[in-house]
Amino acid sequence: MFFGSIPALVTPFAANRVDEAIFRDFIDWQIQEGTDAIVPCGTTGEVATLSSDEQHRLFAVAVEAAAGRVPVIAGCGSNDTATAIAHVHAAKAAGAAAALVVVPYYNKPSQAGLMAHFTAIANETDLPIVVYNVPGRTVVSIDVATLGELAKLPTIVGIKDATGDLGRVTAQRLACGPDFCQLSGEDNSALGFNAMGGVGCISVTANVAPRLCADFQRAMREGRMEEAIELQDRLYPLHMAMFADSSPGPAKYALNRLRPFFPTDLRLPLVGPSEAAKRTIDAALAHAGLI
Repeated sequence: MFFGSIPALVTPFAANRVDEAIFRDFIDWQIQEGTDAIVPCGTTGEVATLSSDEQHRLFAVAVEAAAGRVPVIAGCGSNDTATAIAHVHAAKAAGAAAALVVVPYYNKPSQAGLMAHFTAIANETDLPIVVYNVPGRTVVSIDVATLGELAKLPTIVGIKDATGDLGRVTAQRLACGPDFCQLSGEDNSALGFNAMGGVGCISVTANVAPRLCADFQRAMREGRMEEAIELQDRLYPLHMAMFADSSPGPAKYALNRLRPFFPTDLRLPLVGPSEAAKRTIDAALAHAGLI
């Protein structure tokens, strides 16, 4: 259903307000560069600092800006099931193709709680749902067996897997079926993820290097492994540099280096990258041939 290079879009702020004009321009550039789908209001989009009104407005702006050229997978997760359902309804109303729903954070629910959470959301909508498993941020990880049960629901169509455990790709395929959409949530291991049977990456780096990330994913999809490895080597320092300081600070700094009108503003408690991190990012941009 979804595949290829899918940036988890940063959210541009100006004077602490969402800059819709720059966001639209950013989406247009992403699509021109070969991006296969977009995710507004993910972790990289600083969704934890957005109001519900801002989040829902960004869904609508993303759909309008994409104009049917690529699917929009709206970030709808919450640690409160009722809030997640409200976000999914807003995404559906805006015309999104799917909802990305993160494993609930902070609450530390059991596997039974995760099953109940995602089932409740799925029962409220016919919008396709991509489960987002990122235990580094949520503490709790969804078990393969739990995901296998959820995959029986018609609206649970895939996973963004940011566990870093490549063996899970095979385990999840066996549990969820060959048509279950598996997307990497880690740029640096996306090559291995796809080699294990994944079909793409919801990416931080693609914010900054959309053409290279799209070319990498296309090479993997078409079986041009030697080219994919060359692109992986070219991108790898940039993948790592995106986390040289708190994300998405490095991504916004890098974007501003490439597109000087793009604002570097972040919302507290996030602040911009350190000088040492900036040097790392600059070196990675140079290694990738972007500056």
